[in-house]
Amino acid sequence: MAVFTPVTAADLAGFLMRYDVGSATSFKGIAEGVQNSNFLVETTRARFILTLYEDRVDIDDLPWFLALMTHLADKGLPVPRPVTDRDGVALQMLNGRPACMIEFVTGVSVSEPSPEHCHAMGAALGRLHAATTDFATPRANSLGVAAWPAMADRCDGRFAEIDTRLAAIISDGLAATRDWPPGLPSGAMHTDLFPDNVLFSGHGVTGLIDFYFACTDLRAYDYAVTHAAWCFSAAGDTHYPERAAALAAGYAETQGLSADEIAALPRLGEGAALRFTLTRAYDWINTPAGALVTRKDPMAFGRRLQWYARATPDMVLGNSDAPAAGLRR
Repeated sequence: MAVFTPVTAADLAGFLMRYDVGSATSFKGIAEGVQNSNFLVETTRARFILTLYEDRVDIDDLPWFLALMTHLADKGLPVPRPVTDRDGVALQMLNGRPACMIEFVTGVSVSEPSPEHCHAMGAALGRLHAATTDFATPRANSLGVAAWPAMADRCDGRFAEIDTRLAAIISDGLAATRDWPPGLPSGAMHTDLFPDNVLFSGHGVTGLIDFYFACTDLRAYDYAVTHAAWCFSAAGDTHYPERAAALAAGYAETQGLSADEIAALPRLGEGAALRFTLTRAYDWINTPAGALVTRKDPMAFGRRLQWYARATPDMVLGNSDAPAAGLRR
């Protein structure tokens, strides 16, 4: 459940007086998500998402996230625009938490993407990367390659409580990602475009949401994160080359990967899988029994990490699903 800070009807009525959006006709908490409190608000004029930012989001980062969302919306991407109050301010306070009203975007997420969904996702990712070339303000990736050793240390050697194979998988991943590709193009990006953060109508993308892990990093790393999220079974034990080929074709239409980026994809995929293995492992170890947040299996990305360790660039692009002879394991 993702309503950690309650909001009453009276709280909401007072909050909406700051805006020129009409008065509330209904509102309800949204169960999806794990780090913020979210409400669907309907007013006499439109529908909005009200987000209260909880402790896992640094308040100092919020102006950057909201500025990026506004920039992308201005570029015509299907990104919900933060709503400003009568004084032109988007970031507010409500019930002791930073808060923002965001435009509502229609569509539904998919749990089992088809190749057509993956093609549309690749094209949308390319448009996002192209649109940020003039978004100059950087934000370091706090969950990027430099942070992974410390993230592993925070799990206090308790990986065997999850799976007896996990410590070795993470150790191998950390060793591999010390050789991180240098000199690839970078820019502002999402880094968390899982299927539940993308909305569709049919096979068309109608919404890219939840930018609260966005940062400045290698664009091909963002591509690798998206590949890891869209091109495997939920358990991470099956790779779908037809999805990977469709993702690559869509991205090629709107942005494209250079030869150096393509060559780096297996290593970048290891990094993407390692990042989510580590954050899931930390949450698994530290989430108490009976908590409202559902723990996610770290091994679903540990298995992806093993796949990328055997992969070739062609495999990541969906052109093959067999490792080359003699490839490191």
